[in-house]
Amino acid sequence: MTPKQLRRRVKLLEEDTPKHKALELALSEGVGFGNAWYSSQKEHCLGWLAQYDSPGAYNRKITSGRDARFFYNHGQCAPMLVWLAEAVCVPSEKLSAGIASVLKAGPRNASQCGAFRKHVTWDDIEERLPEPKSFISRLLS
Repeated sequence: MTPKQLRRRVKLLEEDTPKHKALELALSEGVGFGNAWYSSQKEHCLGWLAQYDSPGAYNRKITSGRDARFFYNHGQCAPMLVWLAEAVCVPSEKLSAGIASVLKAGPRNASQCGAFRKHVTWDDIEERLPEPKSFISRLLS
């Protein structure tokens, strides 16, 4: 799956999920903290994906040809990863274990995200992403 394909699917997800918001508060990170340019983790995710092949807001190294799995496995915002997992309805036991590991991982974003990904993998996310309707389906509905 390409980042562009993932972005189309992320657009279909619910923005307002409770567990990621509780994690933002616990970590003092995300919406309302620091210099966050986004108003939700959904907007954060969509913005990141929209600028995937550019330095974007985080002055990333520009590398083309990377897929959606790379995006998930290299993201550095645990609340965004938790939002994505929560929005695609990853089973609550996996989600809870992942959140607990984030809280035990210490203050480094990379450590938090790595701890979460040990419980909720890209495969857990990808298999639950909604399929965007085709152009024909949208015309007929």
